[in-house]
Amino acid sequence: MATKTAMLHIRIEPEIKEEADYIFGQIGITTSDAVKIFLHKAIYSSGFPFEVTAPTYNAETIAAMKEAKRIAHDPNVKGYTDMDELMKDLLADE
Repeated sequence: MATKTAMLHIRIEPEIKEEADYIFGQIGITTSDAVKIFLHKAIYSSGFPFEVTAPTYNAETIAAMKEAKRIAHDPNVKGYTDMDELMKDLLADE
């Protein structure tokens, strides 16, 4: 007798799926198998099979994250796609 199954569709960023596929492939399972394992463990645990908490950051870290976000969205801040160009500019300031 065939086991009945249900389809589960999720949306995830392509980079996350690719990395997960690689990691699970290294241990010989598919990402689909890993999700099945997670769901079985969640049922067995009656919740998440690991601790889920909100991240806590100190004031200095929060300020650094805000500054990074500001810099990332500031069109006047020079960015680099070439390491040699970055090093040239860094060494020019010496």
